[in-house]
Amino acid sequence: MPDALVVRRETHIPAPPAAVFALLTDPEKILRWMGTEADTKAEPGGLYLVNVTGARFARGSFREVVPVHRLAYSFGWEGSDIVPPGSSLIEIDLIEQPPGTLLRLTQTGLPSAEQCAGHAEGWAHYLERLRQVASGRDPGPDPWLGRDGAAQAG
Repeated sequence: MPDALVVRRETHIPAPPAAVFALLTDPEKILRWMGTEADTKAEPGGLYLVNVTGARFARGSFREVVPVHRLAYSFGWEGSDIVPPGSSLIEIDLIEQPPGTLLRLTQTGLPSAEQCAGHAEGWAHYLERLRQVASGRDPGPDPWLGRDGAAQAG
């Protein structure tokens, strides 16, 4: 797969891996930093469903779940022919790096450089919100609420 069609993001989060893992998998905790509705079952084959902006659902299923260390799940947008549900793969590794966690995210399977750029922008936005929540801060209302663009991350 051409490296140009891979989204990579890395951020240091000032919280232990277990806390970050919970923020990525617990539906109530996901909503503190992303989305208006979430339904997840963090086990292989389990559902990943998040209404990211209140206007569009991201849907997929968990492929790999290693508590507090690694997540991999399929991802796509309901109603999208460009990035349909389950058409891309998100892999998240959580590496303990005191005093916190290095979060390393990779998304593959996107069909174009344009989609990669849009998803990279979305991940930058939402990972910053995740970092703020994990730091004990309130990121405030999501300025992306109501956005319907297909090139948003989830």
